[in-house]
Parts: sequence; C-alpha cells; structure tokens
Amino acid sequence: MKKSHIFGLVIIGMMISILVVTAGDASQYVDFSEAYSLAADGNSSKVHVIGELQKDKSGNVIGIHYDPAKDPNYLAFTLVDDKNIAKKVVCYSPPASMRDFEKSEKVVVIGRAKGENQDFIASEILMKCPSKYEEKEL
Repeated sequence: MKKSHIFGLVIIGMMISILVVTAGDASQYVDFSEAYSLAADGNSSKVHVIGELQKDKSGNVIGIHYDPAKDPNYLAFTLVDDKNIAKKVVCYSPPASMRDFEKSEKVVVIGRAKGENQDFIASEILMKCPSKYEEKEL
C-alpha cells in the first residue's frame, strides 16, 4: 500500500472516532416529565428543557431566588415547560445579567433531573431575549 493511502485511512479513522465521541456528548430536548422519567430509569445524561419563567397574572416574573450578597453562585427559579409543568430549577453558575434573564422570552436549561420530587439541576442556562429579534422601524 502506498503511504498516501495509509495516511488517508488514518485520517478517516480519526474523523470517525471524533464523530463517535461528540455524538456521545449530545443531549436531547425534552420536557420535565421526560427528564424525570429518564432520571428514574437511571439515565444520568444531560438534557435540554425549554420553557418560560413563571409569571403572575399581570405578567411579572415571579419565583426567582438570587441573592449575590449571600451566594453569587446560587440561582433558583421556577420554569414552566411547553406542557405547563412547573419545576424548580437550581443553577450554580447564574447568567451574567439577571436583567436580561428576567426579560427573556424563552429559557433553555441544560442539566439533569435528580429525583421525582427534587429540583432540576442546571449546568447551563440559555436565553432568548425578544429585543434581539424584534424588527426596528427606521
């Protein structure tokens, strides 16, 4: 075999191994009931849950517990998923801007459910802010 063929096979092998490794890290989009069901079955992989922050009847965000003077690395809030299931989410790396967090239209939490009646532990929070996507009149 030529050296170029061997080199090509090595490159292809490396690409396949990279794909296999990254596919194992991919998490899925689920609602809270599926996340807790996966946790009950012993699946400890991270999942994405999409939802909105809990609001009162007048549209104000409620249920956010963040006190940077007491613990700047603790954020707890109530997230309502697409099936109207509300769960408490705890994150130990809160977003940089709490103002943007409270104004966000949709929130995606990436993390794990621990147990049926326990909190959802988020390792990351992604936000969709409506101001970034609104058309501006000129």
